[in-house]
Amino acid sequence: QVQLIESGGGLVQAGGSLSLSCAASGRAFSTYPMGWFRQAPGKEREFVAAIGWSDSGTYYADSLKGRFTISREKAKNTVYLQMNSLKPEDTAVYYCARRRAQYGGVVTTTVGYDLWGQGTRVTVSS
Repeated sequence: QVQLIESGGGLVQAGGSLSLSCAASGRAFSTYPMGWFRQAPGKEREFVAAIGWSDSGTYYADSLKGRFTISREKAKNTVYLQMNSLKPEDTAVYYCARRRAQYGGVVTTTVGYDLWGQGTRVTVSS
């Protein structure tokens, strides 16, 4: 059983940058498409970014294009989320998720993912 562990969250000033990591423990995991979601207090979990089995395919929430970058290092079973030009509205718990095998739906919905990390908190101060 693979487990996802996010790290890298913390407190950052508006306009700053933060890099999140999602490491998979257990058996090999890097062949799965992966995604990042975030959830602010009182809000639904929302899509942030996704990356395919190869890092040639990436997808982003429209509002985050140009600021966030998703990448992965297969040898380390690790997915990253580089966040730049952070805004207070980016404050949320960020979750790493594994996409369901052979799922044909859109990448932006939580139902398309079957394994989630515990989340890492990101707080952007104004």
